[in-house]
Amino acid sequence: MKIAIVGTGFVADYYMTTLANHPELVLAGAWDRDAARLQAFCAFHGVSAYAGLDALLGDPGVGIVVNLTTPESHYEISSRALGAGKHVYSEKPLAMDFAQARELVALARQRGLTFAAAPANGLSDAHRLVAQALRDDRIGRPRLVYAAMEDGPVFRDKWATWRSRSGAAWPGLHEFEIGCTLEHAGYALTWLVSLFGPVESVTAFAALTFPDKGPGTEALAMAPDFSVGCLQFRSGVVARLSSGLAAPRDRSLQVFGDGGSLTVRDLWDNRSAVHLEQVGAPRPLLGRLLGQLEARLGSALPWKPTPGRRLAYPSASKGALPAFPSQIDFAGGIAAQAEAVAAGREPAFSGELALHITELALALNGAGALAQPYRMQSSF
Repeated sequence: MKIAIVGTGFVADYYMTTLANHPELVLAGAWDRDAARLQAFCAFHGVSAYAGLDALLGDPGVGIVVNLTTPESHYEISSRALGAGKHVYSEKPLAMDFAQARELVALARQRGLTFAAAPANGLSDAHRLVAQALRDDRIGRPRLVYAAMEDGPVFRDKWATWRSRSGAAWPGLHEFEIGCTLEHAGYALTWLVSLFGPVESVTAFAALTFPDKGPGTEALAMAPDFSVGCLQFRSGVVARLSSGLAAPRDRSLQVFGDGGSLTVRDLWDNRSAVHLEQVGAPRPLLGRLLGQLEARLGSALPWKPTPGRRLAYPSASKGALPAFPSQIDFAGGIAAQAEAVAAGREPAFSGELALHITELALALNGAGALAQPYRMQSSF
């Protein structure tokens, strides 16, 4: 299927890195309102540039428009693409307002189109491994989940020097304005809702904890740089999700069940280490030795291995993935959408499911203005 990219900023290079994994996707071209950025991107990747957005949307060969614009532009671009009869794959969130996001999902349904959303890490090998372990009842009934999307104190790093492969600057100031929750919580929410179903209510807190993020940030109206939410799932599972830009980097997920636990080291890693600890099972040798050492010392050691035994993946890894900081097949979400369209079915992480994830992210980010607990309006 032919696709076209709108928005050639920093994240677009992640998609180009992984596009080669999916030869069934043919990139017809790209467009960006920044002519210089568009030229640099197209020259680096050997991609055709559209003369304008109307030209892109008017290309009859394009089946899916990939919306990689800034979050506040998502609604307008997706609306225009759906109006032009194109399927849409959008970066997160679907829109900056829940009513607008709901409107887009309804428009896609009315037009007989699919409207899918990133992130694609919910299609990862690690997700499949965990989902299979849960289906196999290896930890019994899941009860409690801890998830983290802590990106570390990036504002103290040399982020102004960060560049993508084709030379796009990392939009640090804009990320501080949008907030870590809208930018990153989706990576955990995608896992959570696909594993445990719809969320019934959220009790959340969000705050701007570090208002001074260095030169250039003095006049910014910054979004919360920390949020935490307790999610009550209709299935009975309870989850805690934290997102932040100050605490040490942590993108882990832990699932605790009646019969044990599953620990995923990094939700940004397609084949993250996944550990299974079962109640009553012998502890690994290293864990036992360190436990004995702690008893002799009379104090806790600063480091201990992840509880349980590491699960093996059923097959070798294939395809190219970004080297750092994420090992995500970004184009995999588009490929899954194209496959679903060809088969005449709803893609994963599209429609009502994508809307549910967006509503959750907006509820976490805007916790200070919402009555708590927040009752979810969407479901899937």
